[in-house]
Amino acid sequence: MKTSSFSYVIGFDDFPFARHHRGSVGVVGVVYNGLRLEGVLSGQVWRDGRNSTAVLVRLVQHSKFYPSLQLVMLQGIALGGFNVVDIQALSQSLALPVLVVSRRKPNLGAIEAALQKVRGGKQKWALMQKAGAPEPVAGVYVQRVGLTPEQADQVIRRFAVHSSIPEPLRAAHLIAGGLATGQSRARP
Repeated sequence: MKTSSFSYVIGFDDFPFARHHRGSVGVVGVVYNGLRLEGVLSGQVWRDGRNSTAVLVRLVQHSKFYPSLQLVMLQGIALGGFNVVDIQALSQSLALPVLVVSRRKPNLGAIEAALQKVRGGKQKWALMQKAGAPEPVAGVYVQRVGLTPEQADQVIRRFAVHSSIPEPLRAAHLIAGGLATGQSRARP
């Protein structure tokens, strides 16, 4: 794993979508160098599918930003509904630490119950359990691979300038919302 002060990072979030939507859901990755926006990546995952990890690996590895990246951040552990990211596999494939950030503590009981209704739900729940319980860090909840709680705290405090959510994730959320609906919503 690359280790550093984690100044060159990418944050991913998915497009908002209607509850009845089936098919692909857009994903946006926003690259920051410190507090400077460096670039944007985009791709598609299947709603409630199983391709989120592979899509993120491909997006990052085929980008011009990959050689400089030091950390991957995710706005929650799943994209496109219940397309759960295997954060250990993502970290290993990219040789980068991964930090999952959630504004509130996830209701794991409700998530487990909802996954019982989704195709491949048992495997998705196993991936979520493998990621570890969300930990409170710097006013948010995190799951992490390849960085300590102290490093996670440092990253969040460094990048959480305008809210409790780090800027790469906040910007990914705003861009995804703007592209999907014509205008962005403020709160990730």
